[in-house]
Amino acid sequence: MRYALLIPAICAAQIAAADGCPVAPDHTDALDQLYSQVQQAPNEMVARTFSRQMWELWLDAPDEPSQSMLDEGMRALRVGDYLRATDRLDKLVSYCPFYAEGYNQRAFVNFLRGDFEAVLPDVDRTLELNPRHTGALTGKAMTLIALGRDAEAQRVLKEAVSLNPWLGERALITEPDGEDL
Repeated sequence: MRYALLIPAICAAQIAAADGCPVAPDHTDALDQLYSQVQQAPNEMVARTFSRQMWELWLDAPDEPSQSMLDEGMRALRVGDYLRATDRLDKLVSYCPFYAEGYNQRAFVNFLRGDFEAVLPDVDRTLELNPRHTGALTGKAMTLIALGRDAEAQRVLKEAVSLNPWLGERALITEPDGEDL
């Protein structure tokens, strides 16, 4: 019974934490079009353009403070300052708990640090908020491979490649016995 009372309190705390952060921009229509275009792309070079455009949309934070936190975290990540990157991305996730890319970038920091167990909760949250995020899907697959969970990784890779057949990680798909790719 005590747990039933905690759940509404936790939800209220999450909403309160996000009180200052507006809803992330809705790029659904643009992403739908990009997924269609990448699936019809005649080659990898053309597909990269569409993939790059997807990333631009995913990296479009809800407001200026959240964009600043994301940009600072990614700058720190690029120079290998994982402590600063984690700090900025922790602040972003606290400020905007419903913005998928904050979790995805924090998962990436943990992947680069080799803390694979820490990657999965963030990448799973990213996929709850944005189920078609191919970057998060491939990141999850790579993490599962690092953890020796190859069968699970194969399922996730196939899901990612079904969305974008030109992903570089497609080369990691192996054909299980008796199953078509």
